[in-house]
Amino acid sequence: MINRKAHAVWQGNGKDGKGTITTQSGVLSQQPYGFNTRFEDKPGTNPEELIAAAHSGCFTMALAFQLQEAGLAATEMTTEAVVTLEKDGAGFKVTKSALTLTAAIPGIDQAKFDALAHAAEIGCPISKVLDCEITLKATLKQG
Repeated sequence: MINRKAHAVWQGNGKDGKGTITTQSGVLSQQPYGFNTRFEDKPGTNPEELIAAAHSGCFTMALAFQLQEAGLAATEMTTEAVVTLEKDGAGFKVTKSALTLTAAIPGIDQAKFDALAHAAEIGCPISKVLDCEITLKATLKQG
């Protein structure tokens, strides 16, 4: 079993309050977040951005392992995740994570690429934890 942790500190009310997020690794250390970083695109982070980072990283690594099991390796894979937050009654809900992958993988055909990318999409641990629609647009670069 692997445990990873982060913690958040918040001061004030919802709209005018301010918080910080710190991760176990220290990659984020008292990183500011608040209403303005979540809903107004001000500098700082927000939970949805962190979910997008986690999903893109997890999916890409899952695909690397799928490729390894198939005896293949990527020259490069780039994945963007766009996480959508929408109004849900009195609150909000993450409704979608859209993955966009561009990959250069020598020796793979389109059918095998599609199958392995789909397996990574549904098999990565972050995909499994998300209770939302997950989409994947995967492009295999030729050459």
